[in-house]
Amino acid sequence: MSNNTIISTNFNFPGQKSVYKGKVRAVYHLENDILVMIATDRLSAFDVVMPKGIPYKGQILNQIATKMMAATEDIVPNWLLATPDPSVAVGYACEPFKVEMVIRGYMSGHAAREYKAGKRMLCGVAMPEGMKENDKFPAPIITPATKAEMGDHDEDISREDILAKGIVSKEDYIVLEKYTKALFQRGTEIAAKQGLILVDTKYEFGKTKDGKIVLIDEIHTPDSSRYFYAEGYQERQDKGEAQKQLSKEFVRQWLISNNFQGLEGQTVPEMTDEYITTVSDRYIELYENITGETFVKADISNIEERIEKNVVAYLESQK
Repeated sequence: MSNNTIISTNFNFPGQKSVYKGKVRAVYHLENDILVMIATDRLSAFDVVMPKGIPYKGQILNQIATKMMAATEDIVPNWLLATPDPSVAVGYACEPFKVEMVIRGYMSGHAAREYKAGKRMLCGVAMPEGMKENDKFPAPIITPATKAEMGDHDEDISREDILAKGIVSKEDYIVLEKYTKALFQRGTEIAAKQGLILVDTKYEFGKTKDGKIVLIDEIHTPDSSRYFYAEGYQERQDKGEAQKQLSKEFVRQWLISNNFQGLEGQTVPEMTDEYITTVSDRYIELYENITGETFVKADISNIEERIEKNVVAYLESQK
Protein backbone atom coordinates (compact mmCIF):
# COMPACT_ATOMS: atom_id res chain seq x y z
CA MET A 1 0.00 0.00 0.00
CA SER A 2 1.27 3.41 -0.91
CA ASN A 3 1.31 5.48 2.27
CA ASN A 4 -0.59 8.38 0.75
CA THR A 5 -3.69 6.31 -0.09
CA ILE A 6 -5.51 3.69 1.92
CA ILE A 7 -6.70 0.73 -0.13
CA SER A 8 -6.87 -2.02 2.44
CA THR A 9 -7.42 -1.86 6.19
CA ASN A 10 -6.46 -4.23 8.93
CA PHE A 11 -7.30 -2.51 12.19
CA ASN A 12 -7.96 -4.08 15.53
CA PHE A 13 -9.95 -1.53 17.52
CA PRO A 14 -10.82 -1.95 21.22
CA GLY A 15 -13.98 -4.07 21.56
CA GLN A 16 -13.86 -5.19 17.92
CA LYS A 17 -16.09 -8.17 17.08
CA SER A 18 -16.02 -8.48 13.30
CA VAL A 19 -15.17 -6.67 10.09
CA TYR A 20 -16.93 -6.49 6.72
CA LYS A 21 -15.06 -5.26 3.65
CA GLY A 22 -17.14 -3.82 0.82
CA LYS A 23 -16.03 -2.45 -2.55
CA VAL A 24 -15.03 0.92 -1.11
CA ARG A 25 -15.70 0.84 2.64
CA ALA A 26 -14.53 -1.33 5.51
CA VAL A 27 -17.00 -1.65 8.37
CA TYR A 28 -15.74 -2.63 11.84
CA HIS A 29 -18.40 -3.93 14.23
CA LEU A 30 -17.59 -3.17 17.86
CA GLU A 31 -19.34 -4.18 21.06
CA ASN A 32 -22.37 -2.11 22.17
CA ASP A 33 -23.62 -2.18 18.55
CA ILE A 34 -21.22 0.50 17.37
CA LEU A 35 -19.90 0.52 13.80
CA VAL A 36 -16.70 2.19 12.61
CA MET A 37 -16.95 2.77 8.85
CA ILE A 38 -13.75 3.60 6.99
CA ALA A 39 -13.99 5.14 3.54
CA THR A 40 -10.93 3.85 1.69
CA ASP A 41 -9.40 5.46 -1.40
CA ARG A 42 -10.47 2.52 -3.57
CA LEU A 43 -12.24 3.34 -6.81
CA SER A 44 -14.89 0.99 -8.15
CA ALA A 45 -16.39 1.18 -11.66
CA PHE A 46 -18.45 -1.42 -13.52
CA ASP A 47 -18.44 -3.37 -10.22
CA VAL A 48 -14.66 -3.78 -10.46
CA VAL A 49 -12.24 -2.25 -7.94
CA MET A 50 -9.39 -0.46 -9.70
CA PRO A 51 -5.86 -1.60 -8.78
CA LYS A 52 -4.70 1.79 -7.46
CA GLY A 53 -6.22 4.15 -4.89
CA ILE A 54 -7.15 7.78 -5.52
CA PRO A 55 -5.60 10.23 -3.01
CA TYR A 56 -8.22 11.98 -0.79
CA LYS A 57 -11.17 10.06 -2.32
CA GLY A 58 -12.19 8.42 0.98
CA GLN A 59 -11.98 11.73 2.82
CA ILE A 60 -14.06 13.44 0.12
CA LEU A 61 -16.85 10.84 0.14
CA ASN A 62 -16.93 10.64 3.93
CA GLN A 63 -17.07 14.41 4.38
CA ILE A 64 -19.77 14.97 1.74
CA ALA A 65 -21.91 12.20 3.27
CA THR A 66 -21.40 13.65 6.78
CA LYS A 67 -22.41 17.16 5.65
CA MET A 68 -25.46 15.83 3.81
CA MET A 69 -26.58 13.76 6.79
CA ALA A 70 -26.33 16.84 9.00
CA ALA A 71 -28.35 18.80 6.41
CA THR A 72 -31.17 16.21 6.33
CA GLU A 73 -31.36 14.90 9.90
CA ASP A 74 -34.35 17.14 10.64
CA ILE A 75 -36.43 15.21 8.07
CA VAL A 76 -34.93 11.70 8.20
CA PRO A 77 -33.07 10.15 11.17
CA ASN A 78 -29.67 8.62 10.35
CA TRP A 79 -27.18 6.17 11.85
CA LEU A 80 -24.32 8.65 12.39
CA LEU A 81 -22.82 9.42 15.81
CA ALA A 82 -19.46 11.06 15.01
CA THR A 83 -16.67 11.54 12.47
CA PRO A 84 -13.50 11.21 14.53
CA ASP A 85 -11.27 11.22 11.43
CA PRO A 86 -11.66 12.76 7.94
CA SER A 87 -12.09 9.26 6.46
CA VAL A 88 -14.12 7.67 9.26
CA ALA A 89 -17.76 7.67 10.35
CA VAL A 90 -18.95 6.08 13.60
CA GLY A 91 -22.58 5.16 14.17
CA TYR A 92 -25.16 2.65 15.34
CA ALA A 93 -25.23 -0.87 13.93
CA CYS A 94 -28.41 -1.44 11.93
CA GLU A 95 -29.99 -4.31 10.06
CA PRO A 96 -29.78 -3.01 6.46
CA PHE A 97 -32.80 -3.36 4.18
CA LYS A 98 -31.88 -5.51 1.20
CA VAL A 99 -32.97 -2.88 -1.32
CA GLU A 100 -31.37 0.30 -2.56
CA MET A 101 -33.88 3.11 -2.97
CA VAL A 102 -32.94 4.64 -6.32
CA ILE A 103 -34.79 7.84 -7.21
CA ARG A 104 -34.61 9.62 -10.55
CA GLY A 105 -35.65 13.16 -11.38
CA TYR A 106 -34.31 12.92 -14.95
CA MET A 107 -34.02 10.24 -17.58
CA SER A 108 -30.29 9.57 -17.47
CA GLY A 109 -27.86 6.68 -17.13
CA HIS A 110 -29.52 3.29 -16.68
CA ALA A 111 -33.04 4.71 -17.24
CA ALA A 112 -31.96 6.32 -20.54
CA ARG A 113 -30.30 3.09 -21.72
CA GLU A 114 -33.48 1.10 -20.98
CA TYR A 115 -35.60 3.76 -22.72
CA LYS A 116 -33.37 3.71 -25.81
CA ALA A 117 -33.80 -0.08 -25.90
CA GLY A 118 -37.53 0.54 -26.29
CA LYS A 119 -38.65 -0.10 -22.71
CA ARG A 120 -41.29 2.18 -21.22
CA MET A 121 -41.48 0.52 -17.81
CA LEU A 122 -38.66 0.63 -15.28
CA CYS A 123 -39.09 -1.27 -11.99
CA GLY A 124 -42.84 -1.30 -12.58
CA VAL A 125 -42.95 2.47 -13.14
CA ALA A 126 -44.16 3.87 -16.47
CA MET A 127 -41.90 6.31 -18.33
CA PRO A 128 -43.77 8.73 -20.64
CA GLU A 129 -43.50 8.49 -24.43
CA GLY A 130 -41.59 11.14 -26.36
CA MET A 131 -38.79 11.76 -23.86
CA LYS A 132 -35.16 12.19 -24.78
CA GLU A 133 -32.06 11.48 -22.74
CA ASN A 134 -31.60 13.82 -19.74
CA ASP A 135 -35.15 15.20 -19.95
CA LYS A 136 -36.84 15.84 -16.60
CA PHE A 137 -39.52 13.35 -15.55
CA PRO A 138 -42.94 14.91 -14.80
CA ALA A 139 -42.31 13.82 -11.17
CA PRO A 140 -39.36 11.89 -9.65
CA ILE A 141 -39.68 8.11 -9.98
CA ILE A 142 -38.47 5.48 -7.49
CA THR A 143 -36.72 2.55 -9.22
CA PRO A 144 -35.43 0.22 -6.49
CA ALA A 145 -32.57 -2.25 -6.90
CA THR A 146 -31.88 -5.39 -4.90
CA LYS A 147 -28.55 -5.22 -3.14
CA ALA A 148 -26.22 -7.75 -4.71
CA GLU A 149 -23.94 -9.90 -2.63
CA MET A 150 -20.25 -9.36 -3.47
CA GLY A 151 -19.46 -9.18 -7.17
CA ASP A 152 -22.88 -9.51 -8.74
CA HIS A 153 -24.62 -6.52 -10.28
CA ASP A 154 -27.51 -4.95 -8.40
CA GLU A 155 -30.77 -5.77 -10.12
CA ASP A 156 -33.86 -3.70 -10.84
CA ILE A 157 -36.93 -4.72 -8.89
CA SER A 158 -40.47 -3.34 -8.67
CA ARG A 159 -42.31 -2.24 -5.53
CA GLU A 160 -44.79 -5.08 -6.20
CA ASP A 161 -42.01 -7.71 -6.28
CA ILE A 162 -40.36 -6.34 -3.13
CA LEU A 163 -43.65 -6.70 -1.26
CA ALA A 164 -44.67 -10.02 -2.89
CA LYS A 165 -41.29 -11.60 -2.04
CA GLY A 166 -41.38 -10.23 1.49
CA ILE A 167 -38.01 -8.47 1.03
CA VAL A 168 -39.46 -5.48 2.93
CA SER A 169 -42.80 -5.35 4.75
CA LYS A 170 -45.45 -3.03 3.30
CA GLU A 171 -45.46 -0.96 6.50
CA ASP A 172 -41.68 -0.41 6.30
CA TYR A 173 -41.67 0.13 2.55
CA ILE A 174 -44.14 3.01 2.83
CA VAL A 175 -41.68 4.69 5.24
CA LEU A 176 -38.74 4.05 2.86
CA GLU A 177 -40.66 5.66 -0.01
CA LYS A 178 -41.63 8.66 2.10
CA TYR A 179 -38.04 9.16 3.32
CA THR A 180 -36.63 8.71 -0.21
CA LYS A 181 -38.89 11.43 -1.63
CA ALA A 182 -38.17 13.82 1.26
CA LEU A 183 -34.39 13.31 0.96
CA PHE A 184 -34.45 13.79 -2.81
CA GLN A 185 -36.47 16.99 -2.42
CA ARG A 186 -33.97 18.34 0.14
CA GLY A 187 -31.02 17.17 -1.98
CA THR A 188 -32.51 18.97 -4.98
CA GLU A 189 -32.79 22.21 -2.96
CA ILE A 190 -29.21 21.90 -1.64
CA ALA A 191 -27.91 21.26 -5.18
CA ALA A 192 -29.85 24.21 -6.63
CA LYS A 193 -28.09 26.58 -4.21
CA GLN A 194 -24.80 25.39 -5.73
CA GLY A 195 -25.99 25.85 -9.32
CA LEU A 196 -26.43 22.10 -9.69
CA ILE A 197 -29.24 19.71 -10.59
CA LEU A 198 -29.52 16.48 -8.57
CA VAL A 199 -30.36 14.10 -11.42
CA ASP A 200 -30.62 10.76 -9.64
CA THR A 201 -29.30 9.14 -6.49
CA LYS A 202 -29.66 6.14 -4.24
CA TYR A 203 -30.35 5.86 -0.54
CA GLU A 204 -29.82 2.94 1.79
CA PHE A 205 -31.72 2.40 5.02
CA GLY A 206 -31.45 0.16 8.03
CA LYS A 207 -33.36 -0.64 11.19
CA THR A 208 -31.90 -0.04 14.64
CA LYS A 209 -32.25 -2.58 17.46
CA ASP A 210 -35.27 -0.67 18.76
CA GLY A 211 -37.01 -0.83 15.37
CA LYS A 212 -36.34 2.70 14.12
CA ILE A 213 -35.74 3.13 10.36
CA VAL A 214 -32.66 5.25 9.71
CA LEU A 215 -30.60 6.41 6.74
CA ILE A 216 -27.25 4.60 6.48
CA ASP A 217 -24.19 4.62 4.18
CA GLU A 218 -23.36 7.56 1.90
CA ILE A 219 -25.75 10.24 0.69
CA HIS A 220 -25.55 12.74 -2.19
CA THR A 221 -21.91 11.89 -2.99
CA PRO A 222 -20.56 11.75 -6.56
CA ASP A 223 -20.32 7.95 -6.20
CA SER A 224 -24.00 7.51 -5.33
CA SER A 225 -25.50 10.44 -7.25
CA ARG A 226 -25.42 12.16 -10.59
CA TYR A 227 -25.38 15.95 -10.83
CA PHE A 228 -25.69 18.27 -13.82
CA TYR A 229 -24.65 21.92 -13.97
CA ALA A 230 -27.89 23.92 -13.99
CA GLU A 231 -26.48 26.73 -16.12
CA GLY A 232 -27.00 25.93 -19.79
CA TYR A 233 -28.96 22.74 -19.02
CA GLN A 234 -31.98 23.69 -21.12
CA GLU A 235 -29.89 24.99 -24.03
CA ARG A 236 -27.94 21.74 -24.15
CA GLN A 237 -31.21 19.76 -24.10
CA ASP A 238 -32.70 21.88 -26.88
CA LYS A 239 -29.60 21.39 -29.04
CA GLY A 240 -29.38 17.67 -28.26
CA GLU A 241 -25.96 18.12 -26.64
CA ALA A 242 -24.55 16.03 -23.78
CA GLN A 243 -25.03 17.52 -20.31
CA LYS A 244 -22.09 18.70 -18.22
CA GLN A 245 -22.16 16.38 -15.25
CA LEU A 246 -20.57 15.93 -11.85
CA SER A 247 -20.27 12.23 -11.00
CA LYS A 248 -17.74 9.48 -11.47
CA GLU A 249 -19.07 9.04 -15.02
CA PHE A 250 -15.78 10.53 -16.29
CA VAL A 251 -13.95 7.46 -14.94
CA ARG A 252 -16.42 5.11 -16.65
CA GLN A 253 -15.99 6.99 -19.94
CA TRP A 254 -12.18 6.76 -19.68
CA LEU A 255 -12.44 3.01 -19.04
CA ILE A 256 -14.84 2.53 -21.98
CA SER A 257 -12.47 4.47 -24.27
CA ASN A 258 -9.74 2.06 -23.11
CA ASN A 259 -11.91 -0.97 -23.95
CA PHE A 260 -12.93 -1.86 -20.43
CA GLN A 261 -16.49 -2.36 -19.18
CA GLY A 262 -15.93 -5.06 -16.57
CA LEU A 263 -16.72 -7.83 -19.05
CA GLU A 264 -15.10 -11.25 -19.01
CA GLY A 265 -11.70 -11.33 -20.66
CA GLN A 266 -11.18 -7.56 -20.38
CA THR A 267 -8.28 -6.18 -18.36
CA VAL A 268 -8.26 -2.92 -16.42
CA PRO A 269 -6.18 -0.36 -18.34
CA GLU A 270 -2.98 0.96 -16.76
CA MET A 271 -3.69 3.96 -14.54
CA THR A 272 -0.61 6.15 -14.64
CA ASP A 273 0.32 8.39 -11.70
CA GLU A 274 -0.55 11.39 -13.90
CA TYR A 275 -4.03 10.00 -14.59
CA ILE A 276 -4.58 9.21 -10.90
CA THR A 277 -3.68 12.82 -10.03
CA THR A 278 -6.28 14.07 -12.52
CA VAL A 279 -8.93 11.78 -10.97
CA SER A 280 -8.02 13.05 -7.49
CA ASP A 281 -8.28 16.65 -8.73
CA ARG A 282 -11.69 15.92 -10.26
CA TYR A 283 -12.94 14.49 -6.95
CA ILE A 284 -11.75 17.62 -5.13
CA GLU A 285 -13.58 19.73 -7.73
CA LEU A 286 -16.72 17.63 -7.14
CA TYR A 287 -16.43 18.17 -3.39
CA GLU A 288 -16.10 21.94 -3.74
CA ASN A 289 -18.95 22.21 -6.25
CA ILE A 290 -21.33 20.03 -4.23
CA THR A 291 -20.62 21.55 -0.80
CA GLY A 292 -19.68 25.10 -1.82
CA GLU A 293 -16.68 24.85 0.54
CA THR A 294 -12.95 24.72 -0.08
CA PHE A 295 -11.54 21.22 0.34
CA VAL A 296 -8.97 20.97 3.14
CA LYS A 297 -6.54 18.12 2.52
CA ALA A 298 -5.94 15.93 5.56
CA ASP A 299 -2.42 14.81 6.46
CA ILE A 300 -1.79 11.72 4.32
CA SER A 301 1.81 11.03 5.34
CA ASN A 302 0.58 7.93 7.18
CA ILE A 303 -3.17 7.46 6.90
CA GLU A 304 -3.42 4.15 8.79
CA GLU A 305 -1.64 5.58 11.81
CA ARG A 306 -3.78 8.74 11.71
CA ILE A 307 -7.05 6.77 11.53
CA GLU A 308 -6.07 4.39 14.33
CA LYS A 309 -5.04 7.23 16.63
CA ASN A 310 -8.23 9.25 15.99
CA VAL A 311 -10.64 6.32 16.32
CA VAL A 312 -9.04 4.99 19.51
CA ALA A 313 -9.05 8.49 21.05
CA TYR A 314 -12.76 8.83 20.20
CA LEU A 315 -13.64 5.41 21.68
CA GLU A 316 -11.69 6.28 24.86
CA SER A 317 -13.60 9.57 25.16
CA GLN A 318 -16.92 7.71 25.10
CA LYS A 319 -16.14 5.49 28.10
